[in-house]
Amino acid sequence: MVNTELRFLWWLHRRLAPDPRENHCWSPYSVTTALGLLAEITRGRTRAEVVEALGTDPAEPEFVESLNAAARPEAESRDSVESRDSVALAVANRLWADERLPLETDSPAALEQRFGAGIRTAPFRDAPERTRERINQDVADVTRQLIPELVKPGAVNSDTVAALVNALYLKAPWQEVFDPNETRSGSFLTPAGEQPVSLMRVSARLGYAHHHGWRVVRAGLEGGFDAFVLLPDAELATAEPALDHDTLLRLLEAVEECPVELRLPRFAVSGSGELDDPLAALGVRRAFTPAADFAPLTPRPLRVSTALHEAVLRVDEHGVEGAAATAVMMRLTSLFDDPVRVRVDRPFLFLLRHRQSGFVHFLARITDPGGPR
Repeated sequence: MVNTELRFLWWLHRRLAPDPRENHCWSPYSVTTALGLLAEITRGRTRAEVVEALGTDPAEPEFVESLNAAARPEAESRDSVESRDSVALAVANRLWADERLPLETDSPAALEQRFGAGIRTAPFRDAPERTRERINQDVADVTRQLIPELVKPGAVNSDTVAALVNALYLKAPWQEVFDPNETRSGSFLTPAGEQPVSLMRVSARLGYAHHHGWRVVRAGLEGGFDAFVLLPDAELATAEPALDHDTLLRLLEAVEECPVELRLPRFAVSGSGELDDPLAALGVRRAFTPAADFAPLTPRPLRVSTALHEAVLRVDEHGVEGAAATAVMMRLTSLFDDPVRVRVDRPFLFLLRHRQSGFVHFLARITDPGGPR
């Protein structure tokens, strides 16, 4: 499961953040959960594309067990009560549906049973803006206001009838504390040149490895989380595109405890945008077309109108705070929905065939429609 998850996240990372010279942040957990929810309410080729992209079938018990385990902080052996109290972790899955959308009984029940997804109704078609505000308020509540507006204006209109939403919030302190008194001013070599930063310092037994042109440091967080810093020997703009998921897995597994002095800058990073094109690049296409099959959810014809994602991550001397949310918006499909547009403005072939017999009566090559006849 770990190798499969790393393969998916690395493939999608390359498509979400293709320029290694730019800051970016996203949550593989949130996107994976949203796709798991999507697989639960689709069937046929629509579902198969989601499964192929994930590299695992969300119907397998291990998939949901892993997601649910990742939604609970682990108790540390040294002081389980204190450890749990020091970690804040919230995960919420929702199926928002229009008040008048007929729902099958099995899929919503399975979403609630397997993913803990709450089913909520809203006036999508009658009051799209009010529905958008309700979804955003729910996400903001779960993410402690770090993501106040996941669904931007225009993403919900009178054709929108449902949304799958995952929201995640995590706040965890370091196990080995960065002493604020040890933080010093320093410089950081950005693509645009050196910039001043605040460099935190910790000296402790941490995980460390130096392989395949990368130095890796693992620092533990309360609640059963690990933070990995991957510093390439070469420039990141060169090293990251050459890194594959197999090497990434080997790097994460190669770390061994030893005395380490780590100087790490404080940072805050965010990322947001549509997942439509990145998911299409991974083969998830049918769900966005009129051929999408959402029969397990409703007898009405649906398609995904857009998939949205936003993430925020902050790291300082106290620990890590992060939030993420993913929304898969769905709309009704009509016979005339989003026609394929073909503009014949260059040379082409023209074939006229008898339907029943299959005989071709005419075959023409048109290179100049206005030329001699």
